[in-house]
Amino acid sequence: MDNIKLYRKRYIPDETIFLKDDEIISADSETIVTKWDTLKPRKDFAKGISVYYLKEGYKISEMINADNKTVYYYCDIIEPVYNEKSNSYIFNDLLADVKVYTDGKIEVVDLDELSEAFEKGFITSSQLCKALKQLDRLLNIIYSNGIESILPRKGNN
Repeated sequence: MDNIKLYRKRYIPDETIFLKDDEIISADSETIVTKWDTLKPRKDFAKGISVYYLKEGYKISEMINADNKTVYYYCDIIEPVYNEKSNSYIFNDLLADVKVYTDGKIEVVDLDELSEAFEKGFITSSQLCKALKQLDRLLNIIYSNGIESILPRKGNN
């Protein structure tokens, strides 16, 4: 999986962004691991490491501050679409997200955006159902085993 191009497709707002500055650390048929710096300066974090779980349909990002400390984990529910001809992935952001803080607090966010995207016809009923099922599976893993259980960087996968 050499020279893969990665894109993020958002529905709200409607945009597709080429992740040209993300450095791919590893890639296989199940995961893609990247590291990156924020596109715009932020006070809460400066960089991150992301793991795309291609079959499971989620991306886990470790948000890291300027002092190299984990601030929180951000989990995106995604729909990976691979184009063999261009050797590229478009990761459709299915809007539902989970934030896991270092103190153990868990916050599910953007379900209002998921609902809005469906109501406005930006996503299909199939995508809505997929997002909810993937969110449920991810939350069950986090609740049962903790976020660390699905972080290859921590030596668990």
